[in-house]
Amino acid sequence: MAQRLLLRRLVPLTLRKTTAPVRSQSSAFLSSLSSLSWHGTGPSTQHQAGPPTVRRFCESPACSVSFNVQNQLDFTDRVINSKKPVLVDFHASWCAPCRILGPRLEKMVAKQEGKVVMAKVDIDDQTDLAIEYKVTVVPTVIAMKDGDVVGKFVGVKSEDDLEVFIKELI
Repeated sequence: MAQRLLLRRLVPLTLRKTTAPVRSQSSAFLSSLSSLSWHGTGPSTQHQAGPPTVRRFCESPACSVSFNVQNQLDFTDRVINSKKPVLVDFHASWCAPCRILGPRLEKMVAKQEGKVVMAKVDIDDQTDLAIEYKVTVVPTVIAMKDGDVVGKFVGVKSEDDLEVFIKELI
């Protein structure tokens, strides 16, 4: 029972009720692990071959207008070829100012109601993109329109400054 509670708390999985009788505590734990599913949608397919499925973990307005860049091809497809203006936030997980600017930027982009999109690029994962766009300091935000860089700033900005920057992009 304690293992189930721990799994429910730490992993966003739900347990399906098992109908097989359980003989010992260790076999109970193993059977509960084998019956895990993603939010009740059937057996887990994480170990099957094939392309991974994309799951949305956030349904807030900020999540619908921002995305994490996975690789160079993803950047080209979702940023350079975007029909909407894109704010590209170059950040790092260890950067304290980035943790301040990120949510502030998402909030301001969400206020634009879909007129602009935000791409988040982790410079530790995507060093080639950081080098290509001459990012030497984080946080760096680049404004792109029709695949061209039209604006850039470095460091944390106030919400008023961000609003002016985004309005100029639109």
